[in-house]
Amino acid sequence: MPTSGPSGEREREILTAVVETFIATGEPVGSRTLARSNREGLSPATIRNVMADLADAGYLEQPHTSAGRVPTPEGYRYYVEQITGNARLSHQDENIIHGSLSGISDVQEFMERTSHVLSLISRNVGVAVAIGGSKNALEHVYFSRLGDQKVLAVVVTRSGLVRDRVLRLDLPQADLDLAARYINENFRGWTMEDMRAEINRRLEQERSEYDRLMQSIEQLCKQGALTTDQSAQVVFVEGAANLVTGEQDRQRLQEMLKTLEEKEKIIQLLGAYLDAKQEAVRVVIGLDQALPSMRNFVLIGAPARVGNEVRGSLAVIGPTRIDYQHAITAVSYIARLFDKILNETE
Repeated sequence: MPTSGPSGEREREILTAVVETFIATGEPVGSRTLARSNREGLSPATIRNVMADLADAGYLEQPHTSAGRVPTPEGYRYYVEQITGNARLSHQDENIIHGSLSGISDVQEFMERTSHVLSLISRNVGVAVAIGGSKNALEHVYFSRLGDQKVLAVVVTRSGLVRDRVLRLDLPQADLDLAARYINENFRGWTMEDMRAEINRRLEQERSEYDRLMQSIEQLCKQGALTTDQSAQVVFVEGAANLVTGEQDRQRLQEMLKTLEEKEKIIQLLGAYLDAKQEAVRVVIGLDQALPSMRNFVLIGAPARVGNEVRGSLAVIGPTRIDYQHAITAVSYIARLFDKILNETE
């Protein structure tokens, strides 16, 4: 298994050339093809020997005895290490991104458009996940008695997320209406985190003044009526059709496309490979540890932050023969733009 990369400059250049040629053409790369574009004027025989060494080292493989070489996962990983930090976003991609994302102040709308623009630029699958976290401002709450010891609590945020849960409580509808009116009149527009902190403070200071009302609110809070569920995530996926280019692809990708249709699996996939603490774009080649059907696919992703708070994640998913430079630069740029735009509007 390769550990430190090709040993010499010539090996590194030829490996890079093989990867980029295979990404561009989809065909195994032969020594004659590389010789025609080699700047040093190396002969096909010399290049063939170097490619054989790279294959022995685990960076290239030969799919058929008479064919050229293709990169292995290790070959792709080495290539990604070389371009990460050096790749630059093209002016065309920058214009596409700004044309799609400028003027947005809502997290969900930003993420929905992000999945589209990533799909457009990468020509693969664009994925964006918005976390319904603590920064969602309250629009209103509603409590309804369902029967003996059951209450339906509905929380609507200004970003449009609706959360409902059934609580085990035995409160009359009149008390529930009073509690909802108090919360809506006092806390509309507050972030969920700030609202809970203020309610806890008032429970301590105002118990005597609003005894019955505050008892009802306390019971509702203890049962989680106003808890924001960090797992309440909205998933946007666009571009799955980009992966289907022929009959063989259709058969091979059928299981993978089913995976993309199940949003819980998308959340699982991004959660497995994207760390909220990471600062840069992460490239993962071979996703089978999280989902066996994704063995031959790549994830290029990053967390989306506002300040220090993670508000979601964004990624490109595609086959190993993906345009890494386009995808890496687009993901990195949009992640930074997310922080800039949402910081200015909150």
